[in-house]
Amino acid sequence: MRVEVCQGFPDTAVIIQCREVTDEVRKLEALCLGSSQTLSCTKNYKTHLIDRREVLYIESVDKQCFLYTANEMYETNLKLYELEEMLDTAGFFRCAKSQIINIAKIKSLCPDFGGRIEAEMESGEKIIISRQYAKSFKERVGIK
Repeated sequence: MRVEVCQGFPDTAVIIQCREVTDEVRKLEALCLGSSQTLSCTKNYKTHLIDRREVLYIESVDKQCFLYTANEMYETNLKLYELEEMLDTAGFFRCAKSQIINIAKIKSLCPDFGGRIEAEMESGEKIIISRQYAKSFKERVGIK
């Protein structure tokens, strides 16, 4: 793959030239299209548009989904599986039955009992990656 960046154009455009459209090309396309995607959330009866890059993790509690940033918690009407599909190519990972984690916001990882992994987030909060998802997580981030 060759990457070329050119300056001096009035608009920003990304053109993907390929022999055939593969999964890798689709992921690249999704990454380009969603680079500035915001998530619609509510807090104190107000609607907020949150940049998905600011989200540390998402949690489902009693059929309600909550997004956590470094300083705030927001509620969303989307279901966890909808958020998972939406954010999969954006560096998010389903780490437990009721949680999705932003891989880019992980500060450190530590093995835990029973094959689980403890992820410390940039905010200092600790999230457990369950045994069921640990192997896939290791493959995703390139850990043996």
